[in-house]
Amino acid sequence: MLSVEETMGVTEAAHVPRQHGGPLPDSAVRYAEERHWDVFPGTWLETVDGRERCSCGNAACASPGAHPFREDWAAQATGSPVAARRLWGSHPRASILLPTGRTFDALDVPETAGFLALARMERLDLALGPVACGPGRRMVFFVLPGAAVKVADLVRRLGWSPSGIDLVAKGEGGYVVAPPTRVGGGQGPVQWVRRPTHANRWLPDVEELISPLAYACGRDAAAARSR
Repeated sequence: MLSVEETMGVTEAAHVPRQHGGPLPDSAVRYAEERHWDVFPGTWLETVDGRERCSCGNAACASPGAHPFREDWAAQATGSPVAARRLWGSHPRASILLPTGRTFDALDVPETAGFLALARMERLDLALGPVACGPGRRMVFFVLPGAAVKVADLVRRLGWSPSGIDLVAKGEGGYVVAPPTRVGGGQGPVQWVRRPTHANRWLPDVEELISPLAYACGRDAAAARSR
């Protein structure tokens, strides 16, 4: 499977420079201050006996350094820049997690399908919100809240089976991992494919993006079955 950079290279519409990001505390404060997104700190990566591991202590952690470390994470999330600075002041290496179902929902798809859909969206001149590449070679499209309860029905209307394509809608009770968080286990950094800017402050509704996303996920699923 192609890396993020390789996929960008073969997809003209998705060609963007490598994203480095700033320090984690500064980025968390900026999300709260500039985007009015709620943020909360997750786990972080530690080096023990020369080996990298998640701060949760689980050697088999599926998302090392990038998941909540408290059960009450939803109540801990804050949209206050001052509170965000205080939270990361206690844990400066903590990952940045953004709860969904508040100021945005997220459409989570395989990276290959995401780049295919992104190229099609740009050809159609669709308005896009921020888009990120996250853990496990997944791409996340930010859309208006309420998407999670609509997606299954919208996918069926387009002729696809919701269980037959890998398109996950994250709403209330979910979260996404934000750049510049680095995920262990060889998964690498979370990167912006489409950065949050003033131009994409107003998010699209799920109905505007669902057709190219479902189509791309359908093609991706068909390719996987033929391998």
